[in-house]
Amino acid sequence: MKRISPRVAAVHDLSGFGRVSLSIVIPILTTMGVQVCPLPTAVLSTHTGGFENYKFIDLTEHLEEFIGHWAAVGVEFDCIYTGYLGSPLQIDIISRFIKDFHLEGQLVVIDPVMGDNGRLYASFDRAMVREMKNYIHLADIITPNLTEAAFLLDEPWPTAIGDARLKEWLLALAAMGPRTVVITGVPSPSPDMTLVVAYNSEDKRFWKVNCSYIPAHFPGTGDGFTSVLVGSLLRGDSLPNALDRAAQFILAAVRASYGYPYPQREGVLLERVLSNLNLPVLVSASGTF
Repeated sequence: MKRISPRVAAVHDLSGFGRVSLSIVIPILTTMGVQVCPLPTAVLSTHTGGFENYKFIDLTEHLEEFIGHWAAVGVEFDCIYTGYLGSPLQIDIISRFIKDFHLEGQLVVIDPVMGDNGRLYASFDRAMVREMKNYIHLADIITPNLTEAAFLLDEPWPTAIGDARLKEWLLALAAMGPRTVVITGVPSPSPDMTLVVAYNSEDKRFWKVNCSYIPAHFPGTGDGFTSVLVGSLLRGDSLPNALDRAAQFILAAVRASYGYPYPQREGVLLERVLSNLNLPVLVSASGTF
C-alpha cells in the first residue's frame, strides 16, 4: 500500500534544550509533510555547544532493541537520515540498520557530524574519522561542512578554497560511495557571502549556491539545512531546487533571529519561520560551476 506521507527514520541525538538535532529535524520534516520516526542515539539535557555540566544519556545499548521492534512490526522507510553518531559501535549498529531496512528507491542521507571551524568536536578522535569514512559509502547523499569534508579527505582545513579545488574535493568524496555530495559552510571570495556546493555523480554536474553571510553562529543550522534538503527531495524537488530551498530557509531563520537579544546558543527562532517551508522557492541562487 502506498504511504500517504513519506516516512523517514531520523537517527540523531535529542537535546532537551536548544534547537538542534531531533529538536529541529522533527518540526522541519513534519511541516514539510513527512512522517518522522526518531531513533535517538543519545538524550541530553542541553546540547553541548556553550553549555556546561549538561547531562548525557548514551542510548547505544538500546538501539538494537528499538530497531528489532521496528523489524518485528514491519516498519518500512522511504528515507533513512542519520546525523550525530557518538561511537564506532553506533556506526556499526546503524550501518546494519541501513542494510537490513533497505528498500528499492529508498533515500539514505548521512550528515557526517564530526566537527566545525577546522576542529573535531571534543568527543571525537581520529578513530571516529576512520569509521565515518567507511560509513559514508552507504549513503546516497552526504552533507558534510567544510571541516568534516577536510577530515574525510585527510586534507588541511582551508580558510579559502577555489572552484577547481572544490571540484576535486567533491569528486573525491563521491568516489567514496555517495551518489551526491553537498558541502556546506564554504568560504566565498566575497566577504559578505558564503557558499554551498554540490556534485551529482549521476549527471556529473556541479552546483553552487551563494548565501548571504550574517556574522552570527547559531547551533543547529546544519541539522536544519539537511532536514530541509531531505524534505524537499522527498516532495519531488530537483537537487538544485532542494539546495535553494534549504539555503533560503536557513538564511531566513538566521535573519529572523539575529536582531533579537537572546543567547545564540539556544539556536535560531525556528517557530517564527517554519511556515516559510510551504512557500514557493524564490528566484534561484544556485547555478552550475
